[in-house]
Amino acid sequence: MLKVHALTLGAYQTNCYIIHDEKSPFCCVIDPGYEADTILDKLSGLGLTLEAILLTHGHFDHVGAVRDLAADTGCQVYLCAEDLTLPMNLTAGKLYYTQTYAEATRLHLAGLDITVLQTPGHTPGSVCLLVEDTLFSGDTLFAGSCGRTDLPGGSWAQMQASLKRLAGIEANLWVLPGHGESTMLASEKKFNPYLH
Repeated sequence: MLKVHALTLGAYQTNCYIIHDEKSPFCCVIDPGYEADTILDKLSGLGLTLEAILLTHGHFDHVGAVRDLAADTGCQVYLCAEDLTLPMNLTAGKLYYTQTYAEATRLHLAGLDITVLQTPGHTPGSVCLLVEDTLFSGDTLFAGSCGRTDLPGGSWAQMQASLKRLAGIEANLWVLPGHGESTMLASEKKFNPYLH
């Protein structure tokens, strides 16, 4: 069963998620944007070993702690290759990764089965991560809103297509976004103007 521990970090209030199966001593960290020491302290307190970092996209406020965490733990770092085209001023330098993933990639990490959904729009390589009944939506879908598309690499047409795809998911998933409050997909389909 999926366990989620959320940290809201940095000036941009980026949501960082620590995820693992309740029986696993290993975990993954999704979008460690800032404060590597805070994340490491939390992992230590939970008694978890970091197996992999999973990035929903390559913007600096989602990747800022990647290098320090990887250096400290030797973990794998997954990124969608399309985001390697982002300008370095948006990624705080060259993006660090050890593996790439893409549409329909299935990972088994920290005792969990993780499916990658490519949802470009905010960036060319934006992804959502589906784990059991939970969708980690990065900066694609927010409670009541969606990610911006006006930065280099953004595309409103791609965002519309990605949101339409998410709106077509029948299951009522728990949505954990890159910023802001969590929500339920059924609620977003009903009330979020960007999903209509």
